Amino acid sequence: MFEVKPMTGTIGAEIEEVDLKQPISKPLAEAMRKALQSYQVIVFRGQHLDLTAQKRLTAVFGPIMRLPYVTPTETDPEVIAVLKEASERNVGVFGGDWHSDFSFLENPPAGSVLNAVEVPEYGGDTVWASQAAAYDALPPQLREIVEGRDAIHVGKPYGVKYAPPEETRAGGSIRMTRGDPLADREIRHPAVYEHPESGRKALFLNPIYTTRLDGMTDEESAPVLEAIYKHCIRPDFCCRLRWTPGTVAVWDNKMTLHYAVNDYDGVRRLLYRTAYADPA
Repeated sequence: MFEVKPMTGTIGAEIEEVDLKQPISKPLAEAMRKALQSYQVIVFRGQHLDLTAQKRLTAVFGPIMRLPYVTPTETDPEVIAVLKEASERNVGVFGGDWHSDFSFLENPPAGSVLNAVEVPEYGGDTVWASQAAAYDALPPQLREIVEGRDAIHVGKPYGVKYAPPEETRAGGSIRMTRGDPLADREIRHPAVYEHPESGRKALFLNPIYTTRLDGMTDEESAPVLEAIYKHCIRPDFCCRLRWTPGTVAVWDNKMTLHYAVNDYDGVRRLLYRTAYADPA
């Protein structure tokens, strides 16, 4: 049905011989879902999708989800323009630290779709880290701490208590809600996520939104989380995508962390992002 080319030995695959501008058949949709389950990140080159086609692709993996705190496009409330203008220099970038999207929500996105429109000739890559591979290789002493324990997540960039310094925030082209006290609520999720179909386990912790482990103080949690973060972004667990116009990436938000590389000051970069929830 299509050709699969793994990007690394651990995570990521490019899917070839698929035209996503065309209607997606049920067998093709099922094959893509299985590929995502196997590789956690799947990439399609040369697609040049409009937003209708992007949303059709997104719905293959789950119901389309409207994300809070980030202002969507004027024409579609389910689409976010991930934009950095050439004039935005020496500023933070959207997604510029290792994270799982909106893990502080009661029901975080199951995954996301990112569709490249205008990208630098080089720079502006995205890196993903398999948290399933990280869990599999987790040292026993750390596994003993996190297994069966919840982690506490807080929407730090959007709240009051943990608001980041102005100079570290993303630039003005992406408008966000700030100073919302509701974002300071503590939300619990299992520190080890289990995929509902494959049963494979993955770490579900990240340095942007996770504040501590349940039953431990911030101070007690800090060295444990630091050790886990150092482990879970090892290059062994990662794949790196160089974007080209028309490239589309789909990833499992609960099995991976990702990082937007901010090394392209002076060049405009525009991608459109949609997100999907867990299937009903």
